[in-house]
Amino acid sequence: MKRILSVLLACICILITGCQVDIDSTDNSSLDENLDKTEYDIESGVYTSSKVDIIRNFSNKNENVTSSTDSKKKIYLTFDDGPSANTDKILDILDKYNIKATFFVLGKTGEFASRAYKRIVDEGHSLGMHSFSHKYSEVYATKESFINDVTRLQEYLYEETGVWSRLYRFPGGSSNKVSKVPMDELIDYLNEQGIRYFDWNVSADDAVSGGLSKEKIVSNCLGTIDKYDECVILMHDALDKKSTLNALEEIIIRLNQRGDSEFLPITDDTIPVQHVNKSK
Repeated sequence: MKRILSVLLACICILITGCQVDIDSTDNSSLDENLDKTEYDIESGVYTSSKVDIIRNFSNKNENVTSSTDSKKKIYLTFDDGPSANTDKILDILDKYNIKATFFVLGKTGEFASRAYKRIVDEGHSLGMHSFSHKYSEVYATKESFINDVTRLQEYLYEETGVWSRLYRFPGGSSNKVSKVPMDELIDYLNEQGIRYFDWNVSADDAVSGGLSKEKIVSNCLGTIDKYDECVILMHDALDKKSTLNALEEIIIRLNQRGDSEFLPITDDTIPVQHVNKSK
């Protein structure tokens, strides 16, 4: 009897040890299989929630690594009201200096606009929304009309570029006085949809009718940046903003000469500049 019990105890120990080894082995092989399948699925463009989690876990290893140097002033060049013929020229200048910016676009149709949207995305710039129509009387007529406008533009840009934009700039800014709907309600809607809105703290003031001189736009942009460590500069790339186009390169050159600034696109990690901020 003792002998039988000894044999049983030995078997139990072997089974326990074996299970532990098998568990460890299964974990590793399972992870390898998931990684192999994840790589395959990425190439084919197919994602599942579990595989996205794996990708996210690996990217988190580098979460403290950014392209930004904390000691430098951050400059976010932003352009509203495009695309237009000026957009291509602005993109040429940005490419010349290897600078990424952010374009808050309108809903424009046709082959030219389609190419412009794609070029913005393909060259590494951020694609934001600025309303489909930019007609204040329509966008801000009711909460429903605002929602319809945002949805229409978001879906349209996705069809054109494959980018589901989560960046928004209110026509006239979040502090505009023309909306017939309380801005808090519209801000709540964007927050519910996971869309962050960005205003500006530096302005070229190039939205004025008749336009400004190149020198005045340069002065407007450079004259106030020392007030902020993070500067979101508002400019426009509409067709009639030729002075803005002419001023852009000088702004870039002079900021580069300072040596204390870096140009960045707005991303999900950017701290938003908001004229109306309900979290405060």
